[in-house]
Amino acid sequence: MYAKTNPGTGSMSTRSKRVLAVTGGLVVLGLGGLGIWAVTAPDTYAGSGAGCVNVTVPSSTGGATLHYCGSDAKSFCRNAYASTTAITLRARPQCRLAGLAPSAPP
Repeated sequence: MYAKTNPGTGSMSTRSKRVLAVTGGLVVLGLGGLGIWAVTAPDTYAGSGAGCVNVTVPSSTGGATLHYCGSDAKSFCRNAYASTTAITLRARPQCRLAGLAPSAPP
């Protein structure tokens, strides 16, 4: 009597099982591929260099990444050595890594 009031409690057909297995397999393969990509993909903001500066600073939501390249990076680094705020002090080592530190006076 209970089976009639709750249809679907019976066993699944072979076709339904196959569809479920294929769908589950595709989900597992997709997640595995995503995991492999996350591990092997290069991080574009990994570090400063080649004229680009990446600085991680505290933010209201955790951390924020400041990313500058080219003339923006030169201006940012020039300002980093001109003042002594918390952000500029964090930026100085990254400016040195990027090769944008001011040259020593003669």
